[in-house]
Amino acid sequence: MLNFSAPDLTQHPPRSVRVRLGGYAHLPRLLDKARASAAGKLAGYKYNCPLDRHFFAFAGINPEELLAAAGTGKSDSEMLAWVRERAPRAAHEIRSWSEWLELNGPGGAAGHEWFAESIKAHAGDRDDIRSFADLLDLDDYVSFGGKG
Repeated sequence: MLNFSAPDLTQHPPRSVRVRLGGYAHLPRLLDKARASAAGKLAGYKYNCPLDRHFFAFAGINPEELLAAAGTGKSDSEMLAWVRERAPRAAHEIRSWSEWLELNGPGGAAGHEWFAESIKAHAGDRDDIRSFADLLDLDDYVSFGGKG
């Protein structure tokens, strides 16, 4: 049985970047990773990775403070209230940022090369993987036994 209060990311992936909480894309995934980190069950996932840092920069939240708050057992609703206290963003800003994050992909040539190699490793014949969100969904799926 899955325990979403203390996710075990050795057993299942965090939620998709596309799942939203309070309009924020990636926040549920970030909370899953923070809770798993606090429980010592982060597995190969990384807390405060580059995608996480996009959220922290947009929200103006310190990663260590979110990690500490998530480790206290707060629910998603309580964590959303915590985020809202620290990040007074308008709904249209959150929506625009979330849409951008879901579509964000590699920038320069080196990023495109790494991205292409990552796709080849999982599903070389796919032509629909365009964003980091697409790639993370694919990686999570194949990491837990799915076929790309």
